[in-house]
Amino acid sequence: MSEPFVLVVGAAVVDDLAAPTTLLAARRTAPPRLAGGWELPGGKVDPGEDPVDALHRELSEELGVVVELGAEVPGPDPDLPGWPLPPAHRLRVWLARVVEGEPAPLEAHDELLTLPLGRWLDVAWLPADVPVVRALLARSAAADATTDSGTPVTP
Repeated sequence: MSEPFVLVVGAAVVDDLAAPTTLLAARRTAPPRLAGGWELPGGKVDPGEDPVDALHRELSEELGVVVELGAEVPGPDPDLPGWPLPPAHRLRVWLARVVEGEPAPLEAHDELLTLPLGRWLDVAWLPADVPVVRALLARSAAADATTDSGTPVTP
């Protein structure tokens, strides 16, 4: 049975899966309504394709990299996977760390920026990516708070 929505996958490409201090932003070139907006890299899952496999494929095609995946960034609704992406899509996002290659804007993007922690909201993210980036910031702040106190971090 197919999903009632189109599934899209994305990667929060960071320097460290447990305690990220940087986040990669990619500027879109198309379609025209999204061109110039910044996003987390990724793309649509093909019919019958596993979402994790789709994410690895998309990152190879778009950025020319191989990544190690970390935890999935949970969306706001525990009964649905990922994040709402109007009108009829859902976005699932995983933390990812580059293990092979140097990210380059090969397809769908014309520029990449590595944003330092504290500056993750300094670009004009596409509206669907804003809540994900905010969740990443909240997770990072929570990790910093528990790390500073000497308490182990549990995602």
